[in-house]
Amino acid sequence: MKTINLTPIPLTSEDFSLFGEVVDSRGGSFMTINDGYARKYANLATIDTQEADGTTAVHIFVARKRQFPLRINMLEKHPFFSQAFIPRSTQPFVVVVAPPSETPNIEKIQAFITDGEQGVNYARGVWHFPLISLGNDNQFITIDRKHNGHSDTLEQCVIFPINKVEINLRAST
Repeated sequence: MKTINLTPIPLTSEDFSLFGEVVDSRGGSFMTINDGYARKYANLATIDTQEADGTTAVHIFVARKRQFPLRINMLEKHPFFSQAFIPRSTQPFVVVVAPPSETPNIEKIQAFITDGEQGVNYARGVWHFPLISLGNDNQFITIDRKHNGHSDTLEQCVIFPINKVEINLRAST
């Protein structure tokens, strides 16, 4: 069995552009609002949920700390919407992604580590591993498509098991 060892690289907008957007206000332009008491950093990510009259929903995910090395034994994708994860703390987290395709191209799998203040917005169809928290009970504001239960005929999540290649994610150095 082939083995791939991944070590996360720092998350940058340029390196992550194939997979979506980095959500980060630092260095961005802003508008002063509320009589000077607030700055608005607008349009940091484009949330894509409109397929089949979809609506956007905001959630909070609470992620448990992962242990390393972490076996990447599956990837998932959301074929009809983007999905944003914005941390509520300054604890870095790791994302493992592969480009959009019918099935994941394991040879192009990549790992990124945030600096703790960055979020990510996975583009529609990007393969990714679920949240990889480096701390306990880290909370994330998650923005994606509202699941409308039985009336929703779109496939919300496609899961691809990885069993022909061993992929190990090492902790960042």
